[in-house]
Amino acid sequence: MDRRKFLHTTLATGIAGAPAIAPLRAFAQANKWPDRPMRWVVAQPAGSGVDVVARVLTEKLSTRLGQNTVIDNKPGGQNLIGAQTAKNSAPDGYTFYFATSAALVSNLFLFKSLPYDPRADFTPVEYIASSPFGVFTRADGPIESMKDLLARAKADPEKISIANEGPRTLGGIISRLLNARAGIKANLVAYTSVNTAITDAIGGQTDAVVSDLASAAQLTRQGKLRLLCVTSPKRVTGWEQTPALAELLPGYSMIGFFGLVAPKGTPAPIVKRMSDELTAILSEKDVAERILTIGPIAEPGGPARLAAFLAGERKRWAEVSKTIGLLPE
Repeated sequence: MDRRKFLHTTLATGIAGAPAIAPLRAFAQANKWPDRPMRWVVAQPAGSGVDVVARVLTEKLSTRLGQNTVIDNKPGGQNLIGAQTAKNSAPDGYTFYFATSAALVSNLFLFKSLPYDPRADFTPVEYIASSPFGVFTRADGPIESMKDLLARAKADPEKISIANEGPRTLGGIISRLLNARAGIKANLVAYTSVNTAITDAIGGQTDAVVSDLASAAQLTRQGKLRLLCVTSPKRVTGWEQTPALAELLPGYSMIGFFGLVAPKGTPAPIVKRMSDELTAILSEKDVAERILTIGPIAEPGGPARLAAFLAGERKRWAEVSKTIGLLPE
């Protein structure tokens, strides 16, 4: 090739060809990944259900990949601190965000503005687990079933009280949607924490409490709480004897979930490798059982499943917001 032809070819493909170099760099980066410790940002405190599940997974992940995975707890601000920390991290495959429904879905409908964009700032990596909620009452109380609770609420409006962790939390939204869908006017009692709400329900200060299974499962197994229903669209593993609320209110479905995302721009080969590793880990029987004892249900699924799920949940939340009159603040 003569010099003029070489220069012409180089100039013609230089700009257009530059992006083609990026996948090669990403491949080379992923090929040696990980060569140093990784970080999972968790927007909940150490010892919380979310944190415990993350540690179950990172323990296995560190063994499989030969590098430690450090949990970086960033609680507070309804997940805003953790989400912003993850968003601002380098997209180099060494920081991931172990996120919940609040961070990736419901915050879009609770805040007029966010310091991050759940739809644009993160790359889906893996659907980790579903986190069903339930309606509980004290085990020795007079309410024996969800059908019984609804009947009492309809017979004597505003007498039945249902505790939750606040009107703008998932537990609070579930409670408000229950009132709207069931046509009842239960007195919704807001607490600053789900643990306090549960304690008062056990003590009889309220008739029932809406909580995630992770927070109330152990107390239910100890015979202190009675699980009346789950808020998932169907009965859940480990609680098959308990009806889904959808059996009384067709179409009712409100659940929490755990998913792993990465800062936007994280190399695709690394995203795939992490997803493959987590799918394998979550498919191990002992891991699934350990997560189930905490409350959530392991449901491994890759980036495509997580992306589709998030799109569906955001559509659902838009409809729920209209139903209960939820306005961003």
